[in-house]
Amino acid sequence: MTTDFKSIPIIDVGPLVAKGDDLKMGQDPSVREVIKQLDQACRETGFFYVKGHGVPQTLMNEVKDVTHKFFHLPLSEKLKIKMTPNTGYRGYQKIKENITKGVPDLQEAIDYYREVKRGMYGSLGEILEGCNQWPKEPANFKASMEEYIRLCTDLSRKIMRGIALALGGSADDLEGEKGGDPFWVVRLIGYPGKSAAIPQNNDIGCGIHTDYGLLTLINQDDRITALEVKNLSGEWVPATPILGTFVCNIGDMLKIWSNGTYEATLHRVINNSPKYRVCVAYFYEPNFDTLVEPLEMCVEMSGGARLNQKAVYGEHLVNKVKNNFVP
Repeated sequence: MTTDFKSIPIIDVGPLVAKGDDLKMGQDPSVREVIKQLDQACRETGFFYVKGHGVPQTLMNEVKDVTHKFFHLPLSEKLKIKMTPNTGYRGYQKIKENITKGVPDLQEAIDYYREVKRGMYGSLGEILEGCNQWPKEPANFKASMEEYIRLCTDLSRKIMRGIALALGGSADDLEGEKGGDPFWVVRLIGYPGKSAAIPQNNDIGCGIHTDYGLLTLINQDDRITALEVKNLSGEWVPATPILGTFVCNIGDMLKIWSNGTYEATLHRVINNSPKYRVCVAYFYEPNFDTLVEPLEMCVEMSGGARLNQKAVYGEHLVNKVKNNFVP
């Protein structure tokens, strides 16, 4: 359960990344220390920074740079990859086209999903069928993002192996039919700077919410603090940018698998800076068509009490997508 945390812990996942392909990595003392820290963070805050992750700082900077450049293009250029139901809900959203709990968000964005081929998930995945839309400018946009997604997927797989061990299972317990063929979502988000000359009825860049899936990796602009995390007392704790780190948080599906041992923590974004802010958010998910319900090992750990929640991940995602988009 989330606590009255006052800050967000920093975890050096270097040992886990180095040993992450070895199913016996839990025998390594340095990996066990990382697992202990992951367990504590997932229980107490639901958020944590990771360093030692192996994703080059140059690439982290590059994907933010091309995101800035895209959002500063004329609107007519951005609308060439406009998101619609016909594009499988992939592409560009104008400011206030995304809504959180019925309220338009002060942001623009591009959404990418793992490719869903026709018939791949039957009717369940039909609305997300299609290919991602890549802008022609900046020229290095597509190549940079694809490499970034590849590295984030591998990093997330290794962190999830550490979390599986933290929950008392084996390193690959959350793979196979559960998460061995993981879905992913990437959302590139631009938050306009605050301007006294242009007052806004709503200055919330992203309303209060939890994330849908398993694990989120947030690559945020340096020097602009906008992401805030809610603790048990209702206080908002800032996720201040720390160079070279990802801000990580756990989502709804991991809460269910853990039988509520781990909490998906509420968070929001408010950009009070006069500067335009971008965030490159990568979401690592279970298999699209898997039924997510409390793991028996987690139920046993809880003395037999079972969280009364379950969901087919793809249904959960599709419902969110349909309700978060203003056509």
